[in-house]
Amino acid sequence: MESTLDRLAAGKYLLVTTYKKDGSTVATPVWVVRDGDGLGIWTVADSWKVKRIRNRAEVLVGPCDLRGRPTGEPVAGVAEILSASETAAYRTLLKRKYGLLGFVTLFGSRLRRGETGTVGIRIVLT
Repeated sequence: MESTLDRLAAGKYLLVTTYKKDGSTVATPVWVVRDGDGLGIWTVADSWKVKRIRNRAEVLVGPCDLRGRPTGEPVAGVAEILSASETAAYRTLLKRKYGLLGFVTLFGSRLRRGETGTVGIRIVLT
C-alpha cells in the first residue's frame, strides 16, 4: 500500500500552504522530490514563502495540478530551509525527475540568480 509520503513525492506538483503572521494562509504549487523520510521543494531564496517559513515552520502539503488546484487532502508538515550544498542536491533530484524542463528551469534560474538566489526546503510530514 502506497504511503502518503510516497504519493505526494510521486506527484508532479505539491501544493504548499504557508502561514502569514496573522494566521491566514497562502498556498503555492511547486515541484516536489523525495528526500528520504521527507519531501523536497526548491524556490527563490527571497520569496514570500521562504519568509513565511522562517517565521512559522508549520505547513500544509497536498497534491495539486499545475495551477494549484488541490487534487487531494492536505496533510500537516514542518518545513526547514536548507543550506547551499543541500539545495544543490535538490537541483540534481529535480533535474532527474523533471527532465529537460527541469534542466532548463534550474539552469536559467542559476544564470539569473546565481548559486545563492534559490533555496531548497525540506518538509517532514507530522
